[in-house]
Amino acid sequence: MPEIVFDCCVISNFALAGAPDVIEALFGGKAFITDFVAAELSRGIQAGHTGLENIFEAERTGWLKRAGLGTEEERRLLASLSRPLGLGEASSIAVAKSRGLVFASDDRAARTEASALDVPLTGTLGILTKAVRAGVRDLRTADDHLGKMVKAGFFSPIRSIKEIKSD
Repeated sequence: MPEIVFDCCVISNFALAGAPDVIEALFGGKAFITDFVAAELSRGIQAGHTGLENIFEAERTGWLKRAGLGTEEERRLLASLSRPLGLGEASSIAVAKSRGLVFASDDRAARTEASALDVPLTGTLGILTKAVRAGVRDLRTADDHLGKMVKAGFFSPIRSIKEIKSD
């Protein structure tokens, strides 16, 4: 599996659905968040979204890693992208572009900016679909995760992964 960097929304969807192990199974050891995304997650925990704590547990166990902005290219991209985007999305795109990672986001503006930079993309629904195709989850369980994500605030254009899954 390719290396991947998550924005706050996508990784939060899995955390709040009680399904971070889906990400671990698909991308364990190759999954990243930036410091800015970690700060957004911390604010979410402070606001009462305690389900987000399992993301930091994933960091402690090592299958999720922190990606700081280490190069001048990444800092330049962050500066240019932080005008139209939030710092979490901007930093994630900068890391993805600089390091050749996939960018996981559901945010339309962030996806547009990443696409313009030829950064490979996925999102919540793409990851759930990949989990079903890879046998990490059966369709029913993936749909259950999707339902929990929607209850937690995720806007989904579909009700079931079978609407996009093709074999």
